[in-house]
Amino acid sequence: MASREFLKILGLARLGDVLAQQQLASAYLTGSFKTPVQPGNALIWLEKSYFSIANQSLEADATSFNHFSSLYELIANIPLVDVFNSPSFEFAWDIFWKLAEEGSIAAKWQLANLLINPIHSELQAQLIQRISNKNLSSTINKAAKPNFEEMKFLAKQYLHDLADADSEYQNLAKQLLIELQPKNEALSSLWSSWLSEGNEEALYRSAELGMTSAKLALGLRLARIDQNAEGKQSTEFKSNASLKKAAYWLGLAAKDGDRDAWFALGEIYRRPQFSGYNATESDRCFDRAADLGHPQAQFRKGANLWRKREKIEEEVRGLQASYWIWQAHQQGVAEATELLQKILESTPDPKKNNWYELATLAEQTLNHHAEFKLDEEWALMCHRIIIANQFNLSKAELLLCEVSQLQREHCVVVDIRWELPKILPRLIQIETISQRRTLLAAGKAFSGTAYDQEGNLRQRRYRFDRVTAWLSTRINKRQPDESDAEHA
Repeated sequence: MASREFLKILGLARLGDVLAQQQLASAYLTGSFKTPVQPGNALIWLEKSYFSIANQSLEADATSFNHFSSLYELIANIPLVDVFNSPSFEFAWDIFWKLAEEGSIAAKWQLANLLINPIHSELQAQLIQRISNKNLSSTINKAAKPNFEEMKFLAKQYLHDLADADSEYQNLAKQLLIELQPKNEALSSLWSSWLSEGNEEALYRSAELGMTSAKLALGLRLARIDQNAEGKQSTEFKSNASLKKAAYWLGLAAKDGDRDAWFALGEIYRRPQFSGYNATESDRCFDRAADLGHPQAQFRKGANLWRKREKIEEEVRGLQASYWIWQAHQQGVAEATELLQKILESTPDPKKNNWYELATLAEQTLNHHAEFKLDEEWALMCHRIIIANQFNLSKAELLLCEVSQLQREHCVVVDIRWELPKILPRLIQIETISQRRTLLAAGKAFSGTAYDQEGNLRQRRYRFDRVTAWLSTRINKRQPDESDAEHA
């Protein structure tokens, strides 16, 4: 059932409120307010918002400019392939070209993904038909390219730009460029000859013709590195191994974005037999492999950070290390799982934690918020109790933790040194959907609250005692009435 807040926004959007229309589109994109993710609906409301602003004829006004700016930011995050059959696709098509020409990396990626990604070949065929039938006439961006081949060429340029720039789309762009490398019959035949017959001449020719897989295979062979099916590399370097040639071919594969090539380069630069021995360069290669998702590189980077944790200046000791080790653990590296258990605490079962009964009552209270008429401070305390149960916090941590700063991607950071300097921070792994939902709900509740709204430690203790006493009597008996509001 839709929340009251969502229904309020929907009502305002239908009345033509520009901000409400954008909020509604954002909800359909992110799933907020428990709304199903529907990019098509989001696009429809963004189109309405665009024309609402345009029809006001306030382009020169600062407020109008801000509305357009936030609107374009939302549109750039629309997955273009998912709205291809939307009635608003033509609007999105025009806007995406405009944003790409203005330098939007998100728009460049969406266009490149639709126009040249082989997995969208059916959509590309339909797109050609629509362009040839002039069903994609430009209504907003007059510079939109009318020719499909010209658009593909421009999208390929965008893809190269993304691959060269440091952004969230860099790795996706590099992977797509690898998939788009020439796969003509001659190259396929050479590569097949190497795979089936072990023909070294065919391997060299494949590498020279630019095949990334061949460059990697040749580099590993020259360095005498064997790679098993799990991606682990066993190294048996010999003094006569052609390490310089190996580094050359692996370097070419690495430039194509191959993570295994980066990892192998890291191994080569660490070997004393290699004339170009360079520990700093080796670490850089391992870091690049880790950034590209190589599980062993991620574990290696995390373990290295953990060993050096005493010397590293960071917010909470061990936080960086735990992140990379967690990434390796997610990919099934057994050593990472073992080390992660030493770094992160585990509290997956709330029934075994300290605050279970009280948290159950607090959750019931929040689920009937309107019925019990809680004031904001009491609601925030209920969220604190629920979080404390999910992550087995102490009473001091329950009262003092900065809820809005707890969550990281892989763990919770409980740090109350701002009030109690002698209590060391704790890193607790996020393991269950229930834990993530609890953090999400609390984050929404605490967003926008003033820094001193909950008061000092003495005031929080007093409020905690009142809330727990009230939960144990009123909620436990489940007899809510209007007198419940008198607690405030």
